[in-house]
Amino acid sequence: MMNTKQEVLHDVVIKFAGDSGDGMQLTGSQFTNNTAMMGIDLATFPDFPAEIRAPIGTLPGVSGYQLRFSSDRIYTPGDNCDVLVAMNAAALKTNLKALKPGGKIIVNTDGFDARNLRLANYPEGVNPLEDDSLGNYEVIRMDVTKMTREALKDITMGMKEKDRAKNMFVLGFLYWMYNRDMDNTISFIREKFGKKPEIFESNVKALQAGYNFGDTTETFTTRYKVEKAKMEPGIYRSIMGNQAVSYGLIAASQMSGLPLFLGSYPITPASDILHELSKYKSFGVKTFQAEDEIAAITSAIGASYGGSLAVTTSSGPGIALKGEAMGLAVMLEIPLLIVNIQRGGPSTGLPTKTEQSDLMQAYYGRNGECPMPVIAASTPSDCFPAVYEAARIAVQHMTPVLFLSDGYIANGAEPWKFPTTAELPAIKTSFASQNHAADIDSDGKFQPYKRDENLVRPWAIPGTPGLEHRVGGLEKQDVTGNISYETENHQHMVKTRQAKVDRIANHIPDQHLDSGPEKGKVLVLGWGSTYGAIKSACTELQKDGFPVSHAQLRYIRPFPRNLGEILRNFDHVLIPEINNGQLVRIIRDVYFIDAKGYNKIMGIPITKGELINEIKKMH
Repeated sequence: MMNTKQEVLHDVVIKFAGDSGDGMQLTGSQFTNNTAMMGIDLATFPDFPAEIRAPIGTLPGVSGYQLRFSSDRIYTPGDNCDVLVAMNAAALKTNLKALKPGGKIIVNTDGFDARNLRLANYPEGVNPLEDDSLGNYEVIRMDVTKMTREALKDITMGMKEKDRAKNMFVLGFLYWMYNRDMDNTISFIREKFGKKPEIFESNVKALQAGYNFGDTTETFTTRYKVEKAKMEPGIYRSIMGNQAVSYGLIAASQMSGLPLFLGSYPITPASDILHELSKYKSFGVKTFQAEDEIAAITSAIGASYGGSLAVTTSSGPGIALKGEAMGLAVMLEIPLLIVNIQRGGPSTGLPTKTEQSDLMQAYYGRNGECPMPVIAASTPSDCFPAVYEAARIAVQHMTPVLFLSDGYIANGAEPWKFPTTAELPAIKTSFASQNHAADIDSDGKFQPYKRDENLVRPWAIPGTPGLEHRVGGLEKQDVTGNISYETENHQHMVKTRQAKVDRIANHIPDQHLDSGPEKGKVLVLGWGSTYGAIKSACTELQKDGFPVSHAQLRYIRPFPRNLGEILRNFDHVLIPEINNGQLVRIIRDVYFIDAKGYNKIMGIPITKGELINEIKKMH
């Protein structure tokens, strides 16, 4: 074994890339979990192909997983990579432009044969591993396929099955390169394949062979180490956005005392919430995979009417189908959570790519005057408190609430500090009863639309003696809930439903600045997954003496009461969005300020570098 030196790094960005069958997502997630267990800060960006099974070796079939880990606090998965793992020619071609000059390329040479080069659309006779095109990078060549097969020669399984362990060989090598222990991945493999001895053994052997390759090959003389990040003390785990949504919903169910019901129809990138919640029957969670989007939301409406914390999850196309039923829930004035994990659109659009283009749909995408609160999460771990807050508002204000996340947040991962029960805000739940005189008229009849000081109507569970009442989609007479076609009543009820949503502003926190001076030249106002890029750009500019401030919205409808005051404290307001300019239009409409947008609609996040350039233009 060679004597190797150890180099300490502060910040590393790795991109795992290969064919969609190469297991890059699994490789990346295992390296992520290993990183999280070491107390190193991290951020990830999985990048899936849109096709369920794109042709092997082609550019559309490339699957990627970007991971940034650091001994400092970080907020994005990085603009450019230090290390690119390319399992084939298509993976190299697709991702090379994002690699820093002088960066490392770890290539599986078997993925650069004539067939793979042709499928990746390289000109005839051109092989980037054999010409000078990669001269600006450090290229580490490994015939991963051959070495994996050699490591597994004593295992009696087909060559195709053995080749599936290639990703474990690469992972083992990276564990060696970055001074890591493999025990947590071996435990994962045991848990996943323990009942299939050959698969378990092949994956573990390939993992160990990759580690030993680094240890025994004279080519590699340097190993790298990243120290623990300085983070607030506590118990942490790596969490993805959709997992955090699931746990936030369970927490809201437990704290409110309401059983959780999810009615959902599978759709990318929201399906993982259905998968995750289906594991928690022990918490009284009921999941229903409906036959379509309309059945999914109407089953949730029924569950809410019956006294459950009811949720439906989808993405943009499914939210469009749910529109009429959302109007029904607004008319009924029942608590309901509609979760939209946004993706590129319109129509089927870019189903595996990220976008923030459903904000106008959340605001206005229903027939009639149909106001609903809108809450947005900013990071994977922020999904937990944000969806918990959405549930609190739904239950305490008797209204459907739209919760917005997106593919970048949903599939990304970061460290999450476990909250304690004592840290969670109370969710006060009360059902109407015969004994509550305020809800009963002089004839002893229940008044389902009698409102409290927040314009909230009582929640009456079907079958409660003395609380018989009618609900439906037709306009209600005020107080009694009877069907009414009176013109004045309709206007009154429309205004009342809007005022109820507006009054929620009295029960949410004031807006605060994330960083920067309270008054000045430029405010960058963000919502959703732009948080990391804005935070990073503003922090860097502030260190360089630029007086820029950052505010991030969680409450988008209604806005916090002091938002207008904050906006008017700045000469310029910049609103970056992964859409064609949606929040910027709403802000201009509500506050009459000349906010400027910065828009990127490529299915990928806005980068720190792009924002720095845009902010500098305003100084």
